[in-house]
Amino acid sequence: MKFDYDLLIIGGGLVGASLACALGRSGLRIGVVEPVPFNAEQQPSYDDRAIALAQGTQRIFSGMGLWDRLAGEVTPILQIHVSDRGRFGFTRLRREETGVAALGYTATARLLGQVLVERLSELDRVEVLCPARLEGVSPGDDAIHVEINVNGECRSLSARLLAAADGADSAVREWFGIPVTLWDYGQSAIVANVTSQLDHENVAYERFTEQGPIALLPMGAHRCAIVWSVRNECLASVERLDDAGFLAALQDNFGYRLGRFEAIGKRASYALRLVRAREAVRPRLALIGNAAHALHPIAGQGFNLGLRDVAALAECLTEVARARGDPGNAQLLQRYAQWRRHDQGRVIAFTDGLTRLFANPLLPVALLRDAGMLALDFLPPAKRLFGKLTMGRVGRLPRLARGLPL
Repeated sequence: MKFDYDLLIIGGGLVGASLACALGRSGLRIGVVEPVPFNAEQQPSYDDRAIALAQGTQRIFSGMGLWDRLAGEVTPILQIHVSDRGRFGFTRLRREETGVAALGYTATARLLGQVLVERLSELDRVEVLCPARLEGVSPGDDAIHVEINVNGECRSLSARLLAAADGADSAVREWFGIPVTLWDYGQSAIVANVTSQLDHENVAYERFTEQGPIALLPMGAHRCAIVWSVRNECLASVERLDDAGFLAALQDNFGYRLGRFEAIGKRASYALRLVRAREAVRPRLALIGNAAHALHPIAGQGFNLGLRDVAALAECLTEVARARGDPGNAQLLQRYAQWRRHDQGRVIAFTDGLTRLFANPLLPVALLRDAGMLALDFLPPAKRLFGKLTMGRVGRLPRLARGLPL
């Protein structure tokens, strides 16, 4: 039986495009369905948001042969400073303590998108269908059949495997009726870029406040990206602030480690929730990225976890392609699901636990967490484990996550 694609990826954002790039030389015939043109101003995946790239993610891009295109444009993170506003707890993690050149890197989604789209254009066995919208899905024994609308034209396609990379509100997940575990944190994240009086010196900050955590990621000189989580009942009042008022509120909550905040760019906000699919695979279907798990942005783990999904699935598919096997066979999909289960569960427990712990206002809880942060700062083995977790280097790693090509 002839199929249009060996693999059809629904969603051409950062995770979906990364999967296509990772498999571009595998010999598989790949299609990517994306509703918004990559160069459009309204393209949500390739905007100016700052993304924290874990050290393990750098290795994945290196294994894909893309890091050389990114290295000159990203900002290395040499130290992470975590603190609890108004309390004594803090901890620091330095690159020297982990034996790496950098703990991670900061890049814009736009930069990552440009590099991924450039690579896609070089792959003759990858076809990008854009703008295209998913209209229907029909599972079958030998293939999945999908209906898409491409520029107003309806097309029927078949693929031996469907990969859902269409985000936390995944239409594919809905089509298959896959249930999710959902938790609304009652917070929204405000994202923007700020200019500071003092240089960040390549330090990333995570500052826990009564409102929620404030993350500052180093970018250019005297410039940082902020992700400020605020309670939903306070969101409207914070959003109404003019730039001067917002900078004053940010200053009050963050403090003066970077001197005064002098300017701020365009602000945006989005609701924060935990979404986890209860099944990672179905017959001839695999979920990756936010379609499988959407996290609180605390500790900046979301994209990195999704890219490790890409690395694991790409390795499974490459092995099958070399053996000229079926990329949608049940054994392969179960191997992928089992491989990813522990990493996903560990990171979800870590980010969700931190969010709940620091949202707890009870004094005994606050004293215990601050004591724990100080203990972490003075216990090298615990700090190394913490560093490995945040860098994405815990558990059985795919080849790409070790910096090795497929």
